[in-house]
Amino acid sequence: MTTAGVPFLKGHGTENDFILLPDLDDALTVSQAQVRALCDRRAGLGADGVIRVVPAAPPQTGFFMDYRNADGSHAEMCGNGARVFARYLVKAGLQQPGRFDFVTMGGVRTAELGIGGDVSVGLGMATVGAESKAELSGRTFKGTAVGVGNPHLVCLLGPGSAVELADLDLSVPPGFDHTVFRAGVNVEFVLPLSPDHIRMRVYERGVGETRSCGTGTVAAAAAFLAATGSAGSRVTVDVPGGSVVVTFSTDGATLTGPAVLVASGTIDRDYWDLHR
Repeated sequence: MTTAGVPFLKGHGTENDFILLPDLDDALTVSQAQVRALCDRRAGLGADGVIRVVPAAPPQTGFFMDYRNADGSHAEMCGNGARVFARYLVKAGLQQPGRFDFVTMGGVRTAELGIGGDVSVGLGMATVGAESKAELSGRTFKGTAVGVGNPHLVCLLGPGSAVELADLDLSVPPGFDHTVFRAGVNVEFVLPLSPDHIRMRVYERGVGETRSCGTGTVAAAAAFLAATGSAGSRVTVDVPGGSVVVTFSTDGATLTGPAVLVASGTIDRDYWDLHR
């Protein structure tokens, strides 16, 4: 941070986009209002969320991914954001290419990446839970609760429902059972394409519909495999912003996909202070 402005970078993972705020001295206080202003696509930089890059608190080492949704609320984890976060750490020389751990509000995660190409992030265990439901445009969709460090509600559509998936109105938040999801929930609508391939759209809590949701793709893949009784361990997930691959092992789920750094610059000091 300088008196002239606040340094930032812009990046995305399958068009789920983020503003990164390098804060290596852990000196930057970021308010909900500032996050909302920065994420505004007309009056700000525009993004689905903000990631503050800060050293991890002892006894942990490395870096902490301090993630906020576009409405300023904290989230436990963001799979696409984690890939962009890892790409920045390597690009900035803060981590060497290869395999390394970093810290999130959802726990320690592991990234693996080279100088270029896709980034893989281990997201821990995906826990498929009880049945629930979502409501949208006067319709009820059967769903399954899935935990990926943050809460998800996965609604599987029937085969041949491509038009239905495309026509869903996600400009409004789906309804859900607040007694089950007390902290809110990300809602995925999922179309099976083959035994190892699905397509989805997602409404993220605190954001709205996004072009992709990393933990949502993991939740969707886990619910899909559980519902079909498949013994497979690899699922390709198409989202509006591209495609990712989710693999499952005894160590948990791994998400692999692109992570692109687009631009860097400084946020005007007057604009930053105005939105404290």
